[in-house]
Amino acid sequence: MTMQKQIPTNIITGFLGSGKTTAILHLLKQKPPEETWAVLVNEFGEIGIDGALLDGALPDGVTKRDDIAIREVPGGCMCCVAGLPMQIGLNMLIARSKPDRLLIEPTGLGHPQEIINTLQGDYYNELLSLEAIVCLVDPRNLDQPHYLENDNFQDQIHLADVLVATKTDLCSDQHKTLFETFVTQLPEPSPKTDWITAGKLPEQWLRLPHQARQATNPKAHHSAKQTSHQHNQERPESLSILEGQSFVRKENKGQNHFSCGWLFDNSTLFSFDQLYSLILAQNAERFKAVVITDQGIKGFNMQDGVVSIIDLEDAMDSRLEMITNQPVDWNDLEKALLAAIV
Repeated sequence: MTMQKQIPTNIITGFLGSGKTTAILHLLKQKPPEETWAVLVNEFGEIGIDGALLDGALPDGVTKRDDIAIREVPGGCMCCVAGLPMQIGLNMLIARSKPDRLLIEPTGLGHPQEIINTLQGDYYNELLSLEAIVCLVDPRNLDQPHYLENDNFQDQIHLADVLVATKTDLCSDQHKTLFETFVTQLPEPSPKTDWITAGKLPEQWLRLPHQARQATNPKAHHSAKQTSHQHNQERPESLSILEGQSFVRKENKGQNHFSCGWLFDNSTLFSFDQLYSLILAQNAERFKAVVITDQGIKGFNMQDGVVSIIDLEDAMDSRLEMITNQPVDWNDLEKALLAAIV
C-alpha cells in the first residue's frame, strides 16, 4: 500500500467497562467534516458487538460509506500469531477507506505493547504515525484487587500518553482523590490527565505525540497467549448463520475470563421488556447487545448491575455477548434468550 502521507493513528485502551466505545462515538462526532476516519475494533468475544454498536449509532450527518469506516477483529487479542488478525484487518481497512485518521480499540483484556510494536515496526513505520495512546480508567476500580493485580490493566495505564478518568459523575470524592494519587505515582514521562462524563472525550487529546514508555509486565501478553483464545487466529472471519438455523453461538475463554455470544438473523424479534429483565439479572463482568426488539433496534450495555440503553438507527442482525470471570452454564442463558423471542 502506497500512501502520500502517514496516517495519524491513536490507540484507545482501557479495561472492561471503562467506556471505550462510548468515547469513540463521541470522538466521531468531533471529526472534521472533510476527513475520513477509520476504526479498528477488537473484542474478547467471538461475536463482535462494539462494531455493530458503532455502526448503528453513527452521528447524524455522517455517511457510513464515505466518512467513517469500521472493521472488527473479534475473538481475543488481535495481535496474536505474529499479528496476523490485526494486520489483515488493518490492511483491508486502510486500503478501502484511505483514512485521514485511524483509531484502534483493543479488547479490554488485551495488552497494548504488541500493538504498539506492530504499528512502529518496519511494515507500518512509513504508513502510520502513532500519536497519543489514550487510556480510559474508571476511578472506582483503583481500589479493587481484581483490577490492580491484573498485568494488562497495569500496563494499559503505564503505556498511556493520556490517562482519562471516566464516569466521574458516579465517583465519590474518595475515588477522585485515589485517581489523583495514583497518577502521581506513575513513572516519567507522566501522562496528561483528564476527567470526563458520558464518554465526552475531547478530540484534542488525539493530536498529542506518543512518547515511549516502559511496560511493567512486558511478558504478560505472551503468557496470556499461551493459555487463551480458541478462535481462528489467521484471518478475521464474518460469522454466518447456516440455512435452517436461526442463530449461531460462539464461546471464548482466556486470562481467567469466559465469554459466550449469540448471533440471530434479522427476522428474529425480541421482547424488549423480557430481554431487559434478563440482562439485568445476570451476574457478569459485561453484557453487551445490539438487538432488534418490538420497541425498535436497541443497544444494551450492562456493567455493575446497571443497564444502559441507546436507540440505534440500523442493524443487520441481533448480537448478544456476556463476559464473566467464572464459568457459566451457557445453556441456561440460551434457553432464557430463546424464551424472550416474540
